[in-house]
Amino acid sequence: MRFTFVLSIIILFFTSCEKPNPEAQKQNLNGYWEIKSVKMPNGEKKQFNINTIVDFIETKGDSGTRTKVTPKFDGTFITNGISDYFTLKIENDSLRIYYKTQFDEWKETVIEAKDSTLTVINRDNKIYTYSKFKKLEFK
Repeated sequence: MRFTFVLSIIILFFTSCEKPNPEAQKQNLNGYWEIKSVKMPNGEKKQFNINTIVDFIETKGDSGTRTKVTPKFDGTFITNGISDYFTLKIENDSLRIYYKTQFDEWKETVIEAKDSTLTVINRDNKIYTYSKFKKLEFK
């Protein structure tokens, strides 16, 4: 009985420490994302309770776009038509997003990409946490 209990604890420990599958994370990037918090390198955390801008991420294979959009009350979005293009690469067992614009190039590393949560770390070691945007509903 005691052996079974100890074995169960060990199995639980190792399965809870599994690294996310970067290939599976790609599938969860698509959609409308609103920022929830930013954790600074010094540990300070900034919360965002209301967002007037939402990121729309759309991937196709190993590339995609990220567009800033503004939600409207009727459930549609307004965009300025500018999108950041990116490529996806798996490096060191992590999913990396490489952006390139005419002004800059940068990389983000995906920490977590689930159906309702996206967390990335950027080149400044800031950790951005997003949640899936839920359309405004007035009843």
